[in-house]
Amino acid sequence: MTDPSRGGATPEVVVAADEGAVRVLTLNRPQVRNAIDMPLRIALAHALEEADLDPSVRAVIITGAGDVFCAGGDIATMRRMPPDEARSRAEAAQRVVRAIWRTPKPVVAAVEGAAYGAGLSLAMACDRIVVGDSSAFSASFTGVGLAGDMGIFASLPARVGVARARQMLLLPKRIDADQALAAGLVDEIVPAGEVLAAALHDASRLAAGPALALGAIKLMLSGSPRAPLDMLELEVEHQVRLFGSDDFAEGAAAFREKRTAHFGAVSHQESL
Repeated sequence: MTDPSRGGATPEVVVAADEGAVRVLTLNRPQVRNAIDMPLRIALAHALEEADLDPSVRAVIITGAGDVFCAGGDIATMRRMPPDEARSRAEAAQRVVRAIWRTPKPVVAAVEGAAYGAGLSLAMACDRIVVGDSSAFSASFTGVGLAGDMGIFASLPARVGVARARQMLLLPKRIDADQALAAGLVDEIVPAGEVLAAALHDASRLAAGPALALGAIKLMLSGSPRAPLDMLELEVEHQVRLFGSDDFAEGAAAFREKRTAHFGAVSHQESL
C-alpha cells in the first residue's frame, strides 16, 4: 500500500484502499495528527457507509496516516457556538459511530501512536483494536471543557467497566499500551510499525469467516443491555436463521470432509 500522506495539493481526508475483501480506511490529516474536523467526520461516515453497502467488502480497518492514529477533535476548528451548530457537529460525529455499529461487517482499529479524546472514542467503537507497543490513550475531553462523544459512554464502560470508565473520564491521564491491554481497553499489542500488517491479518481472517454469523454476534452485543430471557429469545431467532444459511451448510460439510470451510459473500440485504 502507498503512503496516503503523500500526494497532490489537496489530498483526501480519508483514503480508501482494498486489500482483497478488506477495505482499509485511513484518516489522512497527518499534518495535524489526524485530528477530526467536520470534513473528516463526513468523509469517514460516507466511506464506512459505502463499505457497508459494497458486497465485495467483508471487513473494514480504520487507521491513521503517519505515526499517530488520531489526536482527537481538531480544537483549532472549535469555538463557542449556538445549539443548532453544535448539534450538527455532534451528530456528524455520531454518524461515524452509527455506521460502525450498524454494519454487520467486522471493523478493526489499527492504532499506531496516540488515540486521544475522539480518537479514543473512534478506536473503541470498533470490534477489535490492535495497537503498537508505543501507543498511548487518554479520554482527554475535559481538557477543553467537554464530556465526550462518539459513543464513548457506551463503548468505554463496556470494555473497562463503569467504575474505571468514570475515573478515566473525570481524571483523564495518559495510558500506555501495556496498561490499556491489562484494562481490556485494547485487544492486542504488536511492535510499533507492524500494526497495520497485524490488523490486516486479523481482518482477512474475519473476511474469510461466516458473514451472517459475524453480523449476528455484532448485533447481539450492541445496543442496551438485554434481560437474560430476552437474550435467549434473540439467540433462538439468530440460530434459526443461521441453520438455514449457505454458510452453515458449507461449514458443516467442511467439518465432515475434514477440510477448511470456504464461506461465500453475503449481500447487504441478506445480512440484515
